[in-house]
Amino acid sequence: MNKKVISIIVPCYNEEEMIPLFYDEINKISQTMDTVLFEFIFVNDGSKDGTLKKFKELANKDTRVKYYSFSRNFGKEAALYAGLVHAQGDYVAVMDVDLQDPPELLPEMYRLIREDGYDCIGTRRKDRAGEPVIRSFFARGFYKLINRISDTEIIDGARDFRLMSRQMVDAILSMTEYNRFSKGIFSWVGFETKYLEFENKERVAGQTTWSFWSLFKYSLDGIVAFSEVPLALASIVGFLTFGVALVLALFFAIRTLLFGNATSGWTSMVVIVLALGGIQLLSLGIIGNYLGKTFLETKRRPIYILKESSESNIFDKKGAEKNE
Repeated sequence: MNKKVISIIVPCYNEEEMIPLFYDEINKISQTMDTVLFEFIFVNDGSKDGTLKKFKELANKDTRVKYYSFSRNFGKEAALYAGLVHAQGDYVAVMDVDLQDPPELLPEMYRLIREDGYDCIGTRRKDRAGEPVIRSFFARGFYKLINRISDTEIIDGARDFRLMSRQMVDAILSMTEYNRFSKGIFSWVGFETKYLEFENKERVAGQTTWSFWSLFKYSLDGIVAFSEVPLALASIVGFLTFGVALVLALFFAIRTLLFGNATSGWTSMVVIVLALGGIQLLSLGIIGNYLGKTFLETKRRPIYILKESSESNIFDKKGAEKNE
């Protein structure tokens, strides 16, 4: 009987230090799982350091290693999608190279997906130990907010690290949207998923490229991608503001008729005008964000462009023709 194949997708951006450490760990795990075959798919997201060189070194010594290198930095979401496009395994795992996703969970994930009939085994952190307090506060707030305003449930603490069936991967690949938010996509496609919990781990080496600002922008992408509530909220706020304006107009008119001295309300009027202007700009910003995402979708640009890879003479339908 032919052995099943597990594809491990590892997106990387400036991870020269971590790649050998990650490979050693995942290689140890693969040797304990002798009932399956592995392919390791490393995606270079336009790194400026020696990441690509490390990929080539691994590919030369291990035929299971494949690498795909972008023409520039397209973002982690594009790297994940590229890995899914090229994965050939019966099961596909997504992992971060920083070893904050414990490779030792992989055997149990494979056992559960094979024996218990799950389509996906995901992972989530039990806590956020070691994470900056402010980042943890906003992260928890984001999950509470998006689960209130979206029909798609996103598990608090869920990692991208998961093992998926081929059927689920194909469903994800059918979603070719340019603005991608994988945590939402994984949940939106459905399929039966079980989560394994683990203790939060620090990076073994190197530094994260995810700043607070980049995480904030990423959270906004998630909200725009999976909820229309902000648009409705802008309309509701506008309607309520209009109602308050009518009440205030009536109040000031009556006060002037009864007490005169209309100019005494100049300060309050300035405050009201500034408040209305702020609400209008906020509403326009919300609408503009949705409009901007729609504009990018209508351009139908490729999600990523490949510059080179471990394979040659292959045309990538989602990217560009690879160098020969």
